[in-house]
Amino acid sequence: MFVDARTLPEDTVIDSEVCIIGTGPAGTTLAHELRSQNFRVCLLESGGTELDEATQSLSQGRIVEEIKQKLDRSRCRQFGGTANRWRDRTGENHYSVRLLPLDKIDFEQRDWLPYSGWSFDKSHLDPFYERAQHLCRLRPFAYHAEDWEDDRTPRLPLAEGRLETTMYQFGPRNVFTHELKSEIARSPNITTYLNANVVEIETNDTAKAITRVRVACLSGNQFWVAAKIFVLATGGIENARLLLLSNKTQNVGLGNQNDLVGRFFMEHPIFQIGVFRPKDRQLFNSTALYDLRWANNILIMGKLSLTDAVMRQQQLLNTSLIIVPKSLSYESPAVKSLKPFLSSIRRGKLPEARSHLQVAIDGIDEIKSHIYRRTFKIEETPYTISEGGWSYFQNNEKRFGAFEVWAATEQIPNPDIRVTLGEERDRLGLRRIQHIRWHSSELELQSNLQVEEILRAEIAQADLGQFQSWRELTGRTKPKYYGGMHHMGTTRMHVDPKQGVVDENCCIHGIANLYVAGSSVFPTGGAANPTLTIVALAMRLADRIKHVMKLDAIAIGNEQLLHVQ
Repeated sequence: MFVDARTLPEDTVIDSEVCIIGTGPAGTTLAHELRSQNFRVCLLESGGTELDEATQSLSQGRIVEEIKQKLDRSRCRQFGGTANRWRDRTGENHYSVRLLPLDKIDFEQRDWLPYSGWSFDKSHLDPFYERAQHLCRLRPFAYHAEDWEDDRTPRLPLAEGRLETTMYQFGPRNVFTHELKSEIARSPNITTYLNANVVEIETNDTAKAITRVRVACLSGNQFWVAAKIFVLATGGIENARLLLLSNKTQNVGLGNQNDLVGRFFMEHPIFQIGVFRPKDRQLFNSTALYDLRWANNILIMGKLSLTDAVMRQQQLLNTSLIIVPKSLSYESPAVKSLKPFLSSIRRGKLPEARSHLQVAIDGIDEIKSHIYRRTFKIEETPYTISEGGWSYFQNNEKRFGAFEVWAATEQIPNPDIRVTLGEERDRLGLRRIQHIRWHSSELELQSNLQVEEILRAEIAQADLGQFQSWRELTGRTKPKYYGGMHHMGTTRMHVDPKQGVVDENCCIHGIANLYVAGSSVFPTGGAANPTLTIVALAMRLADRIKHVMKLDAIAIGNEQLLHVQ
């Protein structure tokens, strides 16, 4: 059942057994797993079923410095949460999210990566990954190139050892924005309250247990939800913000006795690592494995990944490389030489002109393509790392001249990159977060440079063509970073409360009945998009809650039996 919270009488108290705060992929997965149980579930969503700008303004804030991001454009206060922002597609009106599990090495404590190591290894999460895959409407659980390549779509002929081809699968976003919404609405034990903004988490006198949450509507009324178990599932920034705001019993905020809430904020830095120009442009007709395209009724896309061995040997951060084809004239040395060549001729500087002439002659086809496109105002190819479909065309050797190579990398967990509260207030009177200052480190830059050299060497060894790095193309000392809008790490997991906010069961240290769902619990982020791991962890947490509720029911039954006796 769905209820508009704005219709509730002022100061209503709702009693439930489980209260889930947030309806993004983590919250909806958790609610879906708890449907039809013999206990009540209250699901709270800040927004409605459609986007509302007034509600959306509650997420205002910025990531600044090397990654720039408006938080109210990367988060979504609406049923389905950030799933409503997913935009991967093949040019059709079919929006998806890329899915793959974290790698085995991502869960390990690595000597070269500070603060690394999860509370369990990948094998523990594998069964939940497979369940998550099923929920996302995907089959099979297969992310290796050999599961998808054939004679017409082979992997790049690179030597084994340092780079390997692995796969993304893409799940439809309407699973989280529509299908699960319908299933949750039909479940007799779940009540979803829309336009319900949790503004405070209330505890008992010792702050060892949560008693209820205070909820406010932008229309002015407020109410409370009391429950036995509470789950924060509001995202990598709002989870931390809400804990910091709830500071009546503990003035530093809930779960923050060791000053860890909000620290270790992570993103997935994405940047153009360089340009790869194939020696034989027929390669554009045989690289369909790396396009975002349909295969066996599933959207897939290949990428290049660092092998486990090379990461250990060279102490590298996990990195994925994505190739995107660009037109013949894209960043062409010949096209770049054309303008100074013509200028030198006009000024009578023949020696200067000669220095550009040979480059122009060598790339005459690229120049002709450039002139043709300029004359007839033909736009450059629109393909990006999130929009594919280029491999469906024929004669791509006449269409494309280069591959942009983009890197999605792991970030080193850094306690100084953090979510903190500022003095500015939102429409509900709550303190907004201060600007999150994201900056890379020398270790990250050096890892990126080593990956660049590995790619250059592998392309040369396979005699595939020429690679130019971002340094050679731009002259910059640092790449231009973009964020994947993957907010992680602010309530990190660790068995030691001095090193993490939540324990291995995603329960906040020192608070018996407050759990956290979502990527804010990630100790490290790997290079994989976080969605499949978010869903897998939510399923694991759902099993934990079912177990706790079963034990609680047994305890109540035993107490009643003793009373009767």
